[in-house]
Amino acid sequence: MANSLKIKVNGLTHGVSASLDTPLLYVLHNELHLHGPRFGCGLAQCGACSVLLDGKEIRSCVTPVAAVSGKSITTLEGLPALWASERGTTAAAPALHPLQQAWIDVQVPHCGYCQNGMMIQAADLLAIQPTDASSGSSVIQIRPSESWVTVDRPTAFA
Repeated sequence: MANSLKIKVNGLTHGVSASLDTPLLYVLHNELHLHGPRFGCGLAQCGACSVLLDGKEIRSCVTPVAAVSGKSITTLEGLPALWASERGTTAAAPALHPLQQAWIDVQVPHCGYCQNGMMIQAADLLAIQPTDASSGSSVIQIRPSESWVTVDRPTAFA
């Protein structure tokens, strides 16, 4: 039986109709037409369905839509606006999150199917990575696919 629910996705509140146990991924894809998170394994193992829930990475293929009520969901499509809000800018969101731009700059994607999960997890890691007190910078190495991406936050995300 379908229920009327309100969920906040990428900064906007949406009314959706779904059973409480419907996976969040299905609602994002079928009702909101967001195609960043994708169905991969359906077992929360591969990460293709990753989204940020209140800034923390979760697997939307196994998360019931009822569990996200009152929380903020960010998909790959919402990363640029999230970046702008974290920086406190009131101007229009940038075209791409710096992480997305770095992915393009170093030509990371192969087929691209799993890139959503890699970028969402990297965004989560960048948000919690402590800064090195001696240098004032934070360097993180991310290994997407066969390429290494080194992100120096003060330089890449200034």
